Formats: sequence, structure tokens, C-alpha cells
Amino acid sequence: MKLHYVKGLYFFSSHAAEGLTPARLKETMFEWFCHEYYYTCGRLRKSESGRPYLKCNDCGVRFIEAQCDKTIDEWLELDKDCSLQRLLVSQQVIGPELSFSPLVLIQVTYFKCGGISLGLSWAHILGDAFCAADFMNKWGKIVAGLQSNKPNFLKSDTLTERSKDHPKPLPQEPLSVKRIDSVGDHWIIPNNSKMATFSFQVTATQLANLQLEISGPNQIDQIPIFESLCAIIWKSLAKVGGGTQPEAVTICKNSPSKPAKRTVLNTQIMISKVKAGSFSVTETDPRKLATLLLNEAVDERSLIEELVEKDRGVSDFVVYGAKLTFVDLEEADFYGLELNGDKPEVVHYSVQGVGDEGAVFVLPGPKGSGIGKDGEEGRIVTIVLPEEQVLELKAELINYGLGGHDLP
Repeated sequence: MKLHYVKGLYFFSSHAAEGLTPARLKETMFEWFCHEYYYTCGRLRKSESGRPYLKCNDCGVRFIEAQCDKTIDEWLELDKDCSLQRLLVSQQVIGPELSFSPLVLIQVTYFKCGGISLGLSWAHILGDAFCAADFMNKWGKIVAGLQSNKPNFLKSDTLTERSKDHPKPLPQEPLSVKRIDSVGDHWIIPNNSKMATFSFQVTATQLANLQLEISGPNQIDQIPIFESLCAIIWKSLAKVGGGTQPEAVTICKNSPSKPAKRTVLNTQIMISKVKAGSFSVTETDPRKLATLLLNEAVDERSLIEELVEKDRGVSDFVVYGAKLTFVDLEEADFYGLELNGDKPEVVHYSVQGVGDEGAVFVLPGPKGSGIGKDGEEGRIVTIVLPEEQVLELKAELINYGLGGHDLP
């Protein structure tokens, strides 16, 4: 996960931001880092074998301040497809000097209306989007004056212990990761295409119509929202892929049980492969694709662990975008961060460092996105793709009533 970076962006109203001066933000962050998140202030080093490790030396995180001459409403209207989010979240990556590169960067942007945005750049080696959200939520409790936790020191395998392992031959290589040429100390993916990011909101009404179209009126066999959305996007992408159809995809979901110990993946998500088989994705009914995603996913975490350890952790791999990757973040508590008792107006999360096959992130929607008849709320979908595929995909998605407002 060393080449991936979780990006989080929170928008707060002027009431929520009241009294949160730069000095106040830094003061609470200092207390935050002195407890269980002290390791986020560390820096990377390399062992004699070339394997990177984290040195907890209190070098700190990077804090960035910015000003915007627009109101939050004006910004959101201007950036409907979220293509300008990179201006509100640091795009810095690790390297080329590991010892000087922070693992966490936080940007606060002050808007004309008095509201703020908080942009989080979080090195994925620290954990996935669920971990990043938990990190932000606990900071909110410190801002609110709630008692913080006592230091929680990490327990992990030492480099010496790992070096004693004798990797066994892999029965097969996992499909959900891709080995790439070494990037050295500059941890950035060398994409063959220029990647673009866009987002769209799916209301509760749109979701209900989508599920009715895919599952039919029978409530017993109803396909979940995540698989329904992914099936439509998979089929649509197969039509715009320039003659190549993604026959195998990766599914990343929150693991039903958290790992007992930290692993080289350092993630709570379950990484699975799904193969379409011999049938054409473009000619397949979305319900069949959704059922495949739901029932035929094969967990590859153990294979990935073995593959990484086989090379003593020195080889470079891509997970997000090695194959077309669908990431389910519906259960993440992105709206758990409260400032002055207020939740964020809207939250966006995605990953920087996506491979050429692209990735799709499904997030909980903002308040006001509607409540469906079964209590379902809306969703936000963020897609990272080669730039040349974006306009065609938007045109395909509008046929299913998705993302049409983002079309130029």
C-alpha cells in the first residue's frame, strides 16, 4: 500500500468553524498526536535489506493554511464534479527524501463565508480510509474537550523477526495486485495515462429506481446498493474501454472482523477478486454482474501477504487500479467528525495513486440527500480513470440516471 494515499475532504459551516483559529487547531492536534496517534508524526527509514520501516521520532505532521475568496456554496456549485478538490487537499507524496517526508498533511482552507474545509492527506501505509476517518473523528472529540485516550503503543513484528521467515512458494499470484518496477525512494505510481477524478451524488430516489431496475419488485432477492452501482459502472466502463473489457475486477470492502494484529497490508478492508468468465460484460444484464460481485468474490488477502513477504517487503505493488477496483466505503463514519456540535456539510474520500485500470469509491451521502422508503440515504460516487475515458463514461451513466448533472 506504500504507493497509495487516502485523501479526505470535509466542509464545515461558519458556525462549526467559529473560534477554530489556526492556533486552536494546532493546540488540539498536538494533544491528539501525543496519544495513540503519535506514530503518524514519524518518518520512514530503510533497513539494511531495503525494507522500509517507520521511525517514531516526533518529526510531526505538515499543517497548511489557505484562503479562498468564495463561499462554500459558491465553491460546491463551481466544483460539482469535484475535479478541483486537489486544491483543498495536499497532493504531496512521500519522497524522494524519505527522512523529510511527512506521512500526514492537513490543510485548512478558510472561505469567505466563514466556513472552512479540512483536507487530509494520509499515507495508506498507516491504514485505510476507515482508519483515516477514525483518526479525524477522535481529533474532533479533543476539540470538543472530551477526555482523550491514554497512549496506545503499537505492537508489531520487528524487522529481525520478519527476516527469519522462510517464504513458501505461492500456489498462485493474486489478481488484485500488480507488481511494478521499483520506484526507489519517490513513492508515486508511474501511470501510463493521465488520470482524472470526478464525483457525483446519487439520491435516495435514484437508488430506489436503480434497485428496482436491477432487482425487480421482489424484495427477497434484492441486490445491495453497492453491488447495484458497481454493476452499472462495470458495464458502462466496458463499453468505453476502447475495445478492452475489464474481465476481472477487484472488490475492497470493510472486513467483517478486524485483524487480530497489524499486518503488512495494515488495513481493515477485505481485498477480493471477481472474474467475469467467458461472457461479454457489455452484453450481460446488470443483475447478473451484480450477483457475480455479490456471490463470487474470492478473498486474496492471504495471497497478497505471502507475495509481499516473499520479497521481504522491498518490491513495489499497486492495489487500487491494478484491476478495475470497486471500493465500498458505505460503512465508514465520515460524518463522525463534529466541530462545535455540527457535522460536516459534505465529506469526500478517495485515493491518490490509482493504477491505469481505475477505481470507483462508494461513500455515504451528505445530509439532505434524501431518505428512501427502506431508510436508505443517498450515496456519493467518486471515480478515478484515465482522462480520455471520463466524458464517454459520463454519457453512459446518464442512460441509467446517474451523474447526468455533471455532463458539460
